[in-house]
Amino acid sequence: MPNVGESAPPFSLLNQNGETVELKDFEGRSLVIYFYPRADTPGCTTEACGFRDDWTEFEEENIGVVGISDDPVAKVAKFHAKYNLPFDLLSDEGGKVGEMYDSYGEKKMYGKTYMGVKRNTYVVDSKGKIIQTYLKVKVADHSKKLLEDLRK
Repeated sequence: MPNVGESAPPFSLLNQNGETVELKDFEGRSLVIYFYPRADTPGCTTEACGFRDDWTEFEEENIGVVGISDDPVAKVAKFHAKYNLPFDLLSDEGGKVGEMYDSYGEKKMYGKTYMGVKRNTYVVDSKGKIIQTYLKVKVADHSKKLLEDLRK
């Protein structure tokens, strides 16, 4: 897992429009990278809409936001359009970027073990260093708490 003070692992993934988005695209500004398990599920929708609803405040603070899941581009595109999200959602099919961020791996639910995305968030500063981590995120008011922490 990348720790606070370390360089954020680089990534290059397709967004909801099939366009390549890379970590280096955000040089010079801070970036919130949040990993979410599945597009258009209740928890993931609550989290994404929280970032959407607080988007103006993120922009005022010059903070970018990207959401990453292992959903295919088509599913990410539907989710993005359905909730009118103003930031990119990225497709990490196979979970390679998630693994670099310790946000993809073995999970257990209802007695079954499977591979999937872990709900974690990383904040990267303008120089590409991780400045905050949030593991096992609780979706309610996550974006508000994040903004509050970043303003301290």
